[in-house]
Amino acid sequence: MPRKSPRSRRKGGTPPSMPASPRVRSAPGQSRTRDSRAAHQLAGARPAAGTGARAKKQKAAPAKSAKGRRTVATPAKRKGAFLRPDPVRVAAALEQLRELYPDAQCALHFHTPLQLLVATILSAQCTDERVNMVTPVLFAKYPDAAAFANAKPADLEAEIHSTGFFRQKAKSIREACADLVAKHGGEVPRTLEALVELRGVGRKTANVVLGNAYGIASGIVVDTHVTRLANRLGFTNETDAVKIEFALQPLVPQESWTLFSHWLILHGRAVCNARKPRCSACPVAPHCPRTGVTLSQ
Repeated sequence: MPRKSPRSRRKGGTPPSMPASPRVRSAPGQSRTRDSRAAHQLAGARPAAGTGARAKKQKAAPAKSAKGRRTVATPAKRKGAFLRPDPVRVAAALEQLRELYPDAQCALHFHTPLQLLVATILSAQCTDERVNMVTPVLFAKYPDAAAFANAKPADLEAEIHSTGFFRQKAKSIREACADLVAKHGGEVPRTLEALVELRGVGRKTANVVLGNAYGIASGIVVDTHVTRLANRLGFTNETDAVKIEFALQPLVPQESWTLFSHWLILHGRAVCNARKPRCSACPVAPHCPRTGVTLSQ
């Protein structure tokens, strides 16, 4: 039997495997780079590095430091940064306020440091006029710290109900007076450190008592009026009461700390109100940058 040639035996078998994609050949003497790149793009491959829009974005990206973090150029001074006010302007504004309110004093009525302490606690989120309407009867019924400490919560809450937040205020008064009896013999201490250790007494209340009952300039009382006017006058850009106080202390002579709060409170009520300040009739206007004022009269 004659033997079959290898070619004839291959007809009935499996066809030889073919490449997945034809090889793109270039003409003699020409580079295969462009043709091979086109073939890869037709097959769905990514373009080579250094070409296309992605490469342009990579070139425009900020450089990286040795640690791999991106470095962004920043200006030497932040735009809109707060600048310390001019001492001459501040002194002129303070002198004008002193002339406007020569008889400035605490608006809360009191005869003893304890009465002022209680009245100041009641004045939180309440007008001084309303507090002064409540305290005469209150002080007559509770003449000392022991009486306040032993007061029935329901009775005290009913008597101060009109001042708002009466439950929390009644608790603060009772606890503060209980501490006075236990730690200070019922007397109001004369130091800021001792006052703020009393339950229900914060820095603002302590400064009010020390400055107005004892004449001790321990700090500057910061309420809503002082906050608003200190920012409008450009004395500070802080919004936290404690930070505002520490920002104002270097600007105001210490002997005027207590009066300074009264000046701003009175001026805030009479002229520089919250919604529409009367800038056209304000004697302090030449020394005021009117920071944040968008509507005035």
